Amino acid sequence: MTHKLYYDSAYTREWTARISQTAQREDGIYVLLDETAFYPEGGGQPGDTGWIGEARVLDTIGENGDVMHQVDRLPGETGEEVSCEIDWERRFDHMQQHSGQHLLSATALELLEAPTLSFHLGQDHATIDVDRSEWTDIELEKLEYEVNARIFRSLPIASYTVSPEEASRLPLVKAPSVRGDVRIVEIEGIEYNACGGTHVRSTGELGLVKLLRSEKQKGLLRITFKTGFRALREFGEQSKVLNALSSRLSTPKEELPARIDKWAAEDRKRQSELNELQGLLDQHTASELIQQAETSGGPVAKLFGDRMLKDLQQLASSLIGRTKKPVVLASVPERKLLLAHGGESGFSCGSVLKEKLAEFGGKGGGGDKSAQAAFGSEDELLDFYAMLTDRFSGGEERS
Repeated sequence: MTHKLYYDSAYTREWTARISQTAQREDGIYVLLDETAFYPEGGGQPGDTGWIGEARVLDTIGENGDVMHQVDRLPGETGEEVSCEIDWERRFDHMQQHSGQHLLSATALELLEAPTLSFHLGQDHATIDVDRSEWTDIELEKLEYEVNARIFRSLPIASYTVSPEEASRLPLVKAPSVRGDVRIVEIEGIEYNACGGTHVRSTGELGLVKLLRSEKQKGLLRITFKTGFRALREFGEQSKVLNALSSRLSTPKEELPARIDKWAAEDRKRQSELNELQGLLDQHTASELIQQAETSGGPVAKLFGDRMLKDLQQLASSLIGRTKKPVVLASVPERKLLLAHGGESGFSCGSVLKEKLAEFGGKGGGGDKSAQAAFGSEDELLDFYAMLTDRFSGGEERS
């Protein structure tokens, strides 16, 4: 069985080991060492990467008490000694996130009376799901403050192994899921947790825990957070964005929310005025189109080179309340067409479109009073529009 150096010390970065076994599998080459500090994936913590000799360690997994290292090439022959090195920046990041999760979960249990049910450590951020269906911003602010207060106290974090009997006498967060001896991670004065992961020596090495957002997920509270250097980078990125916005808008950072609220209110007012003007324009356009249809004897129809389908839908609503004729409107920029009537034209819009759409390369459909179609080219739209308006020539559908 592999001697696991990461249990002797999570801070082992370089060492020499002997190759015990190599294996070629479907997903790559694997190497077994007599001892390793590469931590295998488990408990929400990803497996380590790094180097064995000249070979790049791509992943590390646990198998029946051994640790298998997936590599990009064979680092040597069985029995050969090789130098090993962990990708320390990545490992220490995982240690910060994992220890940060322990501290955050313990504090959430104390302040929110909400035990952590799951933990996920991603490449960019980490999340915990805690058993709480409702919460307030004030509660989360207190949670973040208390977590960081405990970081500043630089509380020792110890990892050690105890017997099942000793474990039963400890106030563990939850009963261990393993048989035999149990590895304990203790944050002094905060919690005892059965955990096989790698951790920092004290809460001070976490630096900072920043809660990014909270959301309800399947009836639970999901907290997204970053710890240590991740939190520092997040703060730096946010500061850059705020400073850039403050500079471009000539507004102090603390006044940006008020400025944006003011713009939003002004935008809503302008949109309301625009909608009112659009309504007046639609009434005028509707009158013109109806007059043209009465003169020509055809449907109420027009090709628009500067309007989108959503605008034509509003115009159609105005038209069908003022005429019994079919309404055919088309948006040339979007290559889309709308057919509608007020319910007195004696045909189904959806049926009429589907009858000929495939012939013109179009797709679409709808109900009795309204239907829409989209075309792959402008020519297909124009040809279909010409066919449809000719079909309704004289005010009634022609077969």
